[in-house]
Amino acid sequence: MKSIEHIIKVIIKFRIAIISILIVLMALSVFQTVKKLSVDNSLSIWFLEDDPSYKAYIDFQEELGSDEIFVAMFPVENAFDEVQISQLDKLHSTIDRLPYVKTSFSLAKAQYPIYANNKINFYDLYNPKRSEKGLKNLFSKLPSITSQLVSEDYKNLFFYIQLNPTPTIEAKRKTIAGEIISVIEQYFPSHHLTGPPVLNEAYSKGIYKESLVFGVLTVLVIAVMLLFLLPSKRYLIISLLSVAVPVSLLFGIITSLGYSLNMISMLIPTILMVYSVSDAVHIINIYHKEGVINKTLSKVQLLALAIRKSITPCFYTTLTTFVGYFALYLSPLPAFKNMGIFTCVGLLLSFILVYVITIIGFSFMTFNFEVTKPLLSFKNFSQSHFIVWLNRFTSQYKTSIIAVFTLVLLFGMYSVFQVKIDTNSLDLLAAGKAKEDLRTIENQLNGSSRMQLNISTTNGDKILNAEAMKQLESFQNRIEQNPLINSPVSVVNIKSFLEKRTPILFQSNVSTRQVENILSSINNKDNSFFKLFSDDFTSAGITISFKEIKTSQLEQLIEDIQQDFNSTFNTEDYKLKINGFAVVFAQLNNFILQTQFKSFFAAFFVAFLCLWVFIRSIKTTILVLIPNLLPLAILAIFMSLLDIPLDVTTAMITPIMLGIAMDDTIHLVYKYRRGKNDNRSAETRMDSALRYTGSALLSTTFALVAGFLIIASSATPSVRDFGLLCAVTVAIALITDIFYLPALLKKFDR
Repeated sequence: MKSIEHIIKVIIKFRIAIISILIVLMALSVFQTVKKLSVDNSLSIWFLEDDPSYKAYIDFQEELGSDEIFVAMFPVENAFDEVQISQLDKLHSTIDRLPYVKTSFSLAKAQYPIYANNKINFYDLYNPKRSEKGLKNLFSKLPSITSQLVSEDYKNLFFYIQLNPTPTIEAKRKTIAGEIISVIEQYFPSHHLTGPPVLNEAYSKGIYKESLVFGVLTVLVIAVMLLFLLPSKRYLIISLLSVAVPVSLLFGIITSLGYSLNMISMLIPTILMVYSVSDAVHIINIYHKEGVINKTLSKVQLLALAIRKSITPCFYTTLTTFVGYFALYLSPLPAFKNMGIFTCVGLLLSFILVYVITIIGFSFMTFNFEVTKPLLSFKNFSQSHFIVWLNRFTSQYKTSIIAVFTLVLLFGMYSVFQVKIDTNSLDLLAAGKAKEDLRTIENQLNGSSRMQLNISTTNGDKILNAEAMKQLESFQNRIEQNPLINSPVSVVNIKSFLEKRTPILFQSNVSTRQVENILSSINNKDNSFFKLFSDDFTSAGITISFKEIKTSQLEQLIEDIQQDFNSTFNTEDYKLKINGFAVVFAQLNNFILQTQFKSFFAAFFVAFLCLWVFIRSIKTTILVLIPNLLPLAILAIFMSLLDIPLDVTTAMITPIMLGIAMDDTIHLVYKYRRGKNDNRSAETRMDSALRYTGSALLSTTFALVAGFLIIASSATPSVRDFGLLCAVTVAIALITDIFYLPALLKKFDR
């Protein structure tokens, strides 16, 4: 006690210097944050650079072309209007000069083959000298290609812009998107635009906007709630400073180190602010209660008493929450690793600064504890009356409470295995123009994403032979039957077109040498948007397009394609490689599952050890741990019944909620265990503990629920689900702490 008093006296003595230092640090942090805060939603934050799938994706882009593609749709009166095609030509000319553009493609650039004089020549697919009927007839013979150039009703033109490989454009994506939109608007003011670069930029804008909104809303909501929950309005400034200082300093650290916000880390400010205010409320409530009880103590003695009674439970709540977030470091996803590390740094800052700030704040305050009251209050609700009823209820019906809650726990454990693991890319995008454009284009085009299928020989020989082409055609016919795949494009489409116009070309008596010459000349550089062959002709490519779909559908699609290949080709002679971002994205389910298992079990194990050290009784530790599993079990029930999957956002929910759910438990059990030397019954000690900590438990839970409900107001469906589930879980954690935990301890802790 004396050492605590000494530390308090030192802090009070140098309080002006400490305040000055904190002001300077906050000013520097705010400056750094305003100057350098950015949003990064690039691939590198989701996949480690040495991840095999990520490296394969980058290698594919270097060799066969990037799938960083803008897809533009231009509404027109008539797609065959020469004026519109002329505008497309001008747009091509401007776009192709941009240094980060690899190629562009549209009806103005597309060509088709004609065999004449023993060679294949390519001619423009659109020819203004042809009649509209003639053009439509020609288009009908190349449906897979032309369906990606004009809409079915000929009222929309499509335009594609293929950028250089991902690593070369990621840092400049925002600038690139702005420049391309500006160029397009010069020629086609009325347009719709989508594609990975557009969606990625939309994710980033949404993250930045919502981070600011969440921060402001959290401060406002916390301030209003504290006016109801704090014993006096004069404590409000201390609580708000306990929130503002650590968050400001953390963001100064993040931006100074060159890190950016992403869809995961955008949640840090709200979570940290709510956590900080929870600790402040506990300290303030203890300080105020002791002030009412101990009227003769000096201010330093009262502060020392409040710190002594709060620091142990606050330390353990910080530790368990720290463990919950640090467990995210075990995730294979870099975004989760960064989220875990920076939140842990923020928690440490909050734990230290909340005591420094409250000590300095209390040192300036003098008032009569007995006459103070909250500025705002509910007339028909009394916390003290509710707690008296609660104690009576858990004593009278403890057996029934245990039975009901245990049954729910068992059902929740069953529901864990019913929760789906799935990420819907559309749920990562907030409502707005980008999402509307995506839906509009996909409604006409039936696909804005694409994958490249590469078939090659196992021995490295050229694939330009009649047998391979026959199997390739059979394979393409199979995958065309897949309802998720739209308009596969390969040499098969060109070969089929040539066969109909010049049947003699691919007859059985044509030599292999002639077939090779014909096929190799099809690989026209002007149609490089569709990669038909590798440069050395050892592999043939099929480009498929599809709509934005869930990762589970992507997994199934890739599996179906592989099965179709195995059923068509002799796998001893030929091999299939599926390329594109979709292949990498499809692996998110596996990464999410790894995050759940590794992070949860690590958090659970360390949390159990923390409780054991804190309580020092295996039996009581188990009794205390059971109610902390119930909120997670009910979370599983909610996700199962409401069909909310574990996705890229909700994947981190269980380790985080395990840590937060234990906070109230620790505060309650700390006071409960303090009374063990009084030889009182478990029932009496629990009733006393709940009377002492009950108001703080209610206050911190309300603050946490409010904070997560702010996140639940997100325009991004996935983030909204995360906020809602967290709010429900925190509320359930309070219910289990004030009903299930007391009933268990009163019944079994002898």
